[in-house]
Amino acid sequence: MAGVITRAAALPRAPIRLWRVARKLVRSTPGRLVGIAAGLVVLAIVVGIVTSNGVQAKGDDVRDLATSAEPLSVAAQDIYRALQDADATASSAFLAGGIEPAATRQQYLADIAQATSALTLQAGTEIAPGALETLSSQLPIYTGLVETARANNRQGFPVGAAYLREASSLMRAKLLPAAEQLYKAENARLTQEQDAATSFPLGQIVLLLITVGLLFAAQWYLLGATNRLVNTGLLVGTVAAVIGLLWTAAAMTAVTLHLDSARRDGSDQVAVLVQARFAAVQARADETLTLVVRGNGQSYQTDYLTAANRLGGRDGSEGLLGQARQLATDPTVRTSLDNAIKAQQAWMSVHRRIREADDAGQYNQAVQSSIGASAGSSGTLFADLDKNLVSALDTARTAFNSQASAADAALTLLRPGLIVIAVVIGVASGWGIWQRFREYW
Repeated sequence: MAGVITRAAALPRAPIRLWRVARKLVRSTPGRLVGIAAGLVVLAIVVGIVTSNGVQAKGDDVRDLATSAEPLSVAAQDIYRALQDADATASSAFLAGGIEPAATRQQYLADIAQATSALTLQAGTEIAPGALETLSSQLPIYTGLVETARANNRQGFPVGAAYLREASSLMRAKLLPAAEQLYKAENARLTQEQDAATSFPLGQIVLLLITVGLLFAAQWYLLGATNRLVNTGLLVGTVAAVIGLLWTAAAMTAVTLHLDSARRDGSDQVAVLVQARFAAVQARADETLTLVVRGNGQSYQTDYLTAANRLGGRDGSEGLLGQARQLATDPTVRTSLDNAIKAQQAWMSVHRRIREADDAGQYNQAVQSSIGASAGSSGTLFADLDKNLVSALDTARTAFNSQASAADAALTLLRPGLIVIAVVIGVASGWGIWQRFREYW
C-alpha cells in the first residue's frame, strides 16, 4: 500500500522533471544550436512558400492585365465605337437616297458585326451585367428600325426618315449609354489591375531582409560560442538569402518600371485616343442627321458643335486631340495626331460650308459635300481623321503589350529560383549548425 502511494506521489513530478531537463537543454549550447537550426529551417520553408507564391500571384496579375483586362477593355471600346459608327453610317446611307452605295452598306453591316462579336466576348464576364442585357436586347430592335427606314427610303417614302430618327433616338437613349457604362466599367477594371500589378511587394522584401538578418545573427552567436570566425553552411545560406533579396528587388523593380511605361506609353494614351474617336464619330452622326431631318435638326447641330469642340476645339490644339498630342511619347503617334488635327480642321471648314448651303436652300449641294467621294468632302475628311486616330491607337496598344510582356519576362525564372534559394538556405543552415553540434558529442 505504501508503495502504491509513493508511485502515485511521484507521477506529478514527472512533467516537472521533463520541464527542468528541457530548460537545462535549451540553456546549454547544444540545445541552443538545435533551436537555431530548427528555426532557420522553418524560416527557409516560410521564405520559400511566401516568396514563390507572391511571385506567382504577381505574374498572374501581369499576365491577366495583358491577356484579359486590356483585351476586354478594347472590346468594350469596340462596342461603343461600332455602334456610334453604325448610326453615322446609316444616316449617310439614307442621305444617298434610293439604293445606297455598296461601300456604305458594307460599312454599316461591318459595324453591327463588330459590335455583336465584341458583345459576345463580353458575355462571359460579370462586368456591368445590366448594360450587357440592354445591349443584347435593344440592338436587334435598332437594326430592325434601320432596315425599315432603309426599305421605305428605297421606295421614296418620307416615313423612312421618321424610322431612322427613331432608330437614332434608341441608339442615343439606350444603346450608347449602356455601351458607355460597359466601357467605363472595363476601363476601371483595367486601371485597378494595373495598380495591383504595379504595386511593389514590400512584404516579400521585408521577409528576405529578416532572413538575412537572422542568418547574420546566427553566425554572430556561433562566433561567440565556438570562437569560429566562419561557418561555411551559414555563410552559404546567407549568400543565398542575399541573392534572393537582390534578385527579387531587381525583378520587382523591373516589373514596376515596365508597367509604368505601359501605362504612360500605352493605356493612358489609349484612353484619350478612344475618347477622341468617340467624339469624332458622334460629330459625324450629328452632322448627317441634321441633313436627314431637313429643317428640324437644330438639336443635332448643337450636339455636333459640342462634340467637335470636345474633339479639338477651334484649332485642334485643345480638346481631346490636343490632350492626346501632349501625352504622345512615340514619334509615330505624334505624326498620326498631327495628321488627325489637320483633317479635323479641314472637316470643320467643310461643315461650315454644309450648313451655309443647307440654310440657303441648297440641300443637294450640302448632301454632296457631306457624303461625296471627293477628297474635300466631310465623309472623306472624317475617314482620314479616324484612320490617323486608329494608327495612333495601334501604336499605343503595341507599346502597352510590349511593356507588359517585358514585365512578365522579368518574373520568368524568379519563382523556381526562389524555391531553390529557400532549399539552399534551409539545407546549408542546418548543415552548418550540425557541424558545430557534433563537437559536443
